[in-house]
Amino acid sequence: MALKRQYDMTSLFSMASMTDVIFLLLIFFMVTSTFVFPTALEINLPQSSEQTAIKPSARVYVDKQLAIYASFADEEPQHVTTEQLVTFLQLTRSNESGAEFIAIYADEEVPYGELVKILDMGARHGLKMVLATKPAPASARP
Repeated sequence: MALKRQYDMTSLFSMASMTDVIFLLLIFFMVTSTFVFPTALEINLPQSSEQTAIKPSARVYVDKQLAIYASFADEEPQHVTTEQLVTFLQLTRSNESGAEFIAIYADEEVPYGELVKILDMGARHGLKMVLATKPAPASARP
């Protein structure tokens, strides 16, 4: 006497839970990608124990080859010449509300004299400029 199964087994796989997982991963990566500050410039910042949490109104970047880039707030940095940097600083001055400042992101291999030239341009236009650095390791802090 042969016993028969009441139910036939199907070889189908439910993709509903897999779709939910894919959508959750997609949402996770979309949300976390907005936290990353996109910059294609390779600038190795010097280290410092002092840090500020204030967001700059504009940014000036100087890479190893002494190429200068500038951007307002979180815009993509654009390559500028020294003459265009003066115009950029004038525009920044007209847009400022008083408590904002310009951050300079200079590679640690940039000569000190080049940084002083850029800081002097900002001082001539009455702008507050700070040099951006990366945090020093905990062992190097006082």
